[in-house]
Amino acid sequence: MTNPIAIVLALVIAGAMAVDLYVYGADHMIYLGKKLFALIEWMAFWR
Repeated sequence: MTNPIAIVLALVIAGAMAVDLYVYGADHMIYLGKKLFALIEWMAFWR
């Protein structure tokens, strides 16, 4: 992955998160963050 592609991808993800926070608030982002950490722990178990 080249640097310009990585920068554009990061900006798209950050923009999507900003719009999501603006429209729906931060409550479900906390829920998704907790689920992400649980997924990471589960994947580390299988490593």
